[in-house]
Amino acid sequence: MNKIVVAITGASGSVYAKVLLDKLEKAQPRPDAVAVVMTPNARQVWETELGDASFKKYSFSFYEQHDFNAPFASGSGQFNTMIIVPCSMGTLGRIANGISNDLITRAADVVLKERRKLICVARETPYNLVHIRNMETITLAGGIICPATPSFYSVPKTIEEVAATVVDRVLDLAGVKVDTFRWGSGS
Repeated sequence: MNKIVVAITGASGSVYAKVLLDKLEKAQPRPDAVAVVMTPNARQVWETELGDASFKKYSFSFYEQHDFNAPFASGSGQFNTMIIVPCSMGTLGRIANGISNDLITRAADVVLKERRKLICVARETPYNLVHIRNMETITLAGGIICPATPSFYSVPKTIEEVAATVVDRVLDLAGVKVDTFRWGSGS
């Protein structure tokens, strides 16, 4: 079973979340379940950066930030992957320090304690020492830090194509099949 939680925080970079949700909807095979939790700040940033509320169009199950009855708030829900995209430094810091004060940080705690896959798409620049140490702590706990750092060797032409260079790596890490540019493959 491939059950994925997507958490969207209020960090800048809503395009990463949008491209990820678009690709998860089209994935073949599609994950068995995709659950989404967005903070109120994430909704506001999405509307500011993308100029719409298109997050409402997705067919996935959406949960409120403080809905601790969500199935992925417990290990028994058997969600095997959590992707936080974009991941704010505040969220990253709370996870690194074991503070489970909302559904996102609780779900991340669950994923780490169950030795499942946590992928944090960190979105900040520059990093300070606190950010770096929090990233180290999450890495040592078994999480994956995948910064929102795009590549350009595929010669992306749109902002969505630039974001896809990061999102495709995230999908690879999550075990979701993705048709993408592969270095050395000639396409």
